[in-house]
Amino acid sequence: MSLRTKLKKVLPSISITEQEALDAGDVWLEGSIYQGKPDFDALRAVPAAVLSTDEQAFIDGPLQELLGMIDDTEIQNGIHLPEYILDFLKKERFFALIIPKSFGGLEFSPYANSTIVGTIATKSSAVAVTVMVPNSLGPGELLLHFGTKEQQAHYLPRLANGRDIPCFALTSPEAGSDAGGIPDLGTVTKGMYNGEEVLGLEITWDKRYITLAPIATVLGLAFKVVDPNGLLGGKENLGITCALIPKEHPGVELGNRHDPMGIRFYNGTTRGNKVFVPMDFIIGGQQNIGRGWQMLVSCLGAGRGISLPALGVSSSQVAFKGASEYAAVREQFGLAIGQFEGIQEKLADIAGKTYLQEAMRVLTTEGLGMGLKPSVVTAIAKYHMTEIGRDVLDSAMDIQAGKAIQNGPQNTLASGYVAQPIAITVEGANILTRNLMIFGQGVMRCHPYLQSMVESIHSEDKNADKEFNSILRKTVGYSVANSLRAFRLGVLPFTAGAESELPEVREYEKAAHKLSAKLAVYADFSLLVLGGKLKQAEMLSARLGDVMSFLYAAMASIKYYEQKVASSEREQAAPYFHYATRFALQSAEQALHKFLDNFPASGTRKFMRFITMNYSTKMPKISDDLIRELATQAQLDTVFKKQITHLVKPIEGDGHYINEQAYKAKMGCLDLLAKVKKALRAKTIKPGIRFALTLDNALVANVITEDEYVILIDYNKKRERAIRVDEFDFDMNLLDENAQPVNPLKSVVNQ
Repeated sequence: MSLRTKLKKVLPSISITEQEALDAGDVWLEGSIYQGKPDFDALRAVPAAVLSTDEQAFIDGPLQELLGMIDDTEIQNGIHLPEYILDFLKKERFFALIIPKSFGGLEFSPYANSTIVGTIATKSSAVAVTVMVPNSLGPGELLLHFGTKEQQAHYLPRLANGRDIPCFALTSPEAGSDAGGIPDLGTVTKGMYNGEEVLGLEITWDKRYITLAPIATVLGLAFKVVDPNGLLGGKENLGITCALIPKEHPGVELGNRHDPMGIRFYNGTTRGNKVFVPMDFIIGGQQNIGRGWQMLVSCLGAGRGISLPALGVSSSQVAFKGASEYAAVREQFGLAIGQFEGIQEKLADIAGKTYLQEAMRVLTTEGLGMGLKPSVVTAIAKYHMTEIGRDVLDSAMDIQAGKAIQNGPQNTLASGYVAQPIAITVEGANILTRNLMIFGQGVMRCHPYLQSMVESIHSEDKNADKEFNSILRKTVGYSVANSLRAFRLGVLPFTAGAESELPEVREYEKAAHKLSAKLAVYADFSLLVLGGKLKQAEMLSARLGDVMSFLYAAMASIKYYEQKVASSEREQAAPYFHYATRFALQSAEQALHKFLDNFPASGTRKFMRFITMNYSTKMPKISDDLIRELATQAQLDTVFKKQITHLVKPIEGDGHYINEQAYKAKMGCLDLLAKVKKALRAKTIKPGIRFALTLDNALVANVITEDEYVILIDYNKKRERAIRVDEFDFDMNLLDENAQPVNPLKSVVNQ
């Protein structure tokens, strides 16, 4: 019995849905990471993302106008988005960011799409989600790539100008992340449509969690098709199919709403029982029956690589801007709280991870802007950027403490904090994304020979043995080369290459090469020892996925620092860059050690540790000195800090504006404050019960001039406003029979 025949008995074949997922995307930078040789030349050759004239005009015009219209407190205390917001979104084509200009859309780049969604999310998660969905996986995206010319000509102009509102229904109560298991069924049959009998589908479905469903006018629907009577002349089970069905079509049920964490975007259900639709309703027509899963996975990049990461970045930038300003303005025990090391540790972590988030956002959208559909990279972006966003928000909540937990217009964290689990959950739950998708897809897509080998093992071709043996020889040679490279870099780490022109970057480039070489070896031995069982060993495969992910993050950090940071701002940016890159490399190294510590075959584990010389941690550490340096830099009003918080655009009177005004006022009078504190220490003046009284004493004692007094009083008023929280007049006579306020709460402090 040949080796191929033996392996055929023990190795599972690739399922149809797995094969379609593998065929649907592109391999990009993650391929070189997996193979042990991160391609920094390809990284540096990626065209830098820039906004076009039209994109910048849209951001400066309609987007800025939208921000001024949004009152998130009103939205959260209401039932749904106000009609004037929806009307504005339609009128200004916010639902048409990805639709070509030839159909009346804006045809913006992935980078612009991400920037717009992220900016809206800094003001309102509900509005951001409403905008993001039509520009993500849904009817518009599917029509662009797979629709017939007639479908495109009919629907795309209507979607572009808001006459039609789309939703897409995939998730069923019985099948969430397991999209291949949806029970919704369409049976090929004949029925009546427009007064004549035509061939079509009788569909029964029950869907939930469908964003925009309550207001949608056209329903995108995923279901399985069966042909029990052989009307199409082929097999009975034809696979997942996608169709577009108008809301008015007989039997379509749209409307019941969910309440996702109280975030007031439209989300709900759709159902239908034996609804007959003609074949023309299938996206792309009858020929696309059974191609639905392939269509869906090929279009996942927008949701996973643009929209959801944009929400994570938005959370981080809001958290960083708010926490750094609050740490500088808020004083306890006579000191700004940003001078306490406990606060500095949290603040530095927020700052470094916000930089990393922006770097990953830019690189990922640059890849998508090249026309690529890197399914592994977009899964990395979706998982890690939403998780980092959650982590950063937690730290910001710790810093702002009592201010952070009081709802109201001045609370800039609450909406994002409550909405964060939504980004964690949709487009595939994060547990699934990390444990099954990143390395699960990566191992098949990035290994140069594995997919071909599995196909040859299960092939019925008469030359299958010969083909398998040829692939096996190449695979062995590949694995031996990986092992020799990892051993060399383990014994002689100084031989790792680096081509950056910046000395501070080279050590990180070398570190990425060393970690990547180890990853390639561990991946090879995992396949050799565990084989098909690796799919079930989720904790092990997830750690290898983490290594791929954090090395991608480190590469993003390096590219951003080299290409997006002006040379005049490198000194400001350096602490951010060092923290972010070290965090990514340390995280990758920790994942490698956890993988080794838990690998089930002890002999193989010892050999892998030896051949990679992986006995201790070697990555550059995040020191206390770096934390203090970054925390100090994060509290300064610098050009670079503005660059990595650019999504936050304060509107006069809102919470961002109130906090920023106090912060800028303090930055503008630091020398005067130092003069007053020096006089207090020298007991030249007495401290007042309130700081305003201290300033009065300083003026009387001629410590400060009248002009300086005016500046300091102005700062103090802004400071007092910024550290306050919203209060509400709760009139018990305005409650309904359910003890709910008849009118939305109105702040009585910060009007």
